[in-house]
Amino acid sequence: MSNYLRPRIPGATVFFTVALAARGSDLLVHEVGRLREALAATRAERWFGIDAWVVMPDHLHCVWTLPEGDADYSVRWRLIKSRFSRDLPKGRLRASHEARQERGIWQRRYWEHHIRDEADFAAHVRYCHMNPVKHGFVERSEDWPYSSIHREISAGRW
Repeated sequence: MSNYLRPRIPGATVFFTVALAARGSDLLVHEVGRLREALAATRAERWFGIDAWVVMPDHLHCVWTLPEGDADYSVRWRLIKSRFSRDLPKGRLRASHEARQERGIWQRRYWEHHIRDEADFAAHVRYCHMNPVKHGFVERSEDWPYSSIHREISAGRW
């Protein structure tokens, strides 16, 4: 096990990739309402800005901006994941899941990248919006219903 230390930069803008444990599942789009509720409850407690977001069937990508003086995105992800998972059937559990009281729905870790500049920001927002096209779900990013790209077109749900 590595001893990876995540950067702690207050007020940072960060790109994330978060995946389900069961790759190939469609749980996130099937339960997108539950995901929105978990996100809203978490933002009500520990606000953060959402610059981009896309929900794919088995993973999601997003760009967040944390409040000034706040670097704690890991607690936010723990809350979102646990709120989403509550009341869902458990996934395949290993002893480590049981010991940590996890439900086996999410991959334990996630990918994060701290945005360096405007070009990096634009590239990661574009990556979020183009992901459904990349995976072959739609031909145009605006045709994917689970994306913040709609916020740019009209008032969105995110």
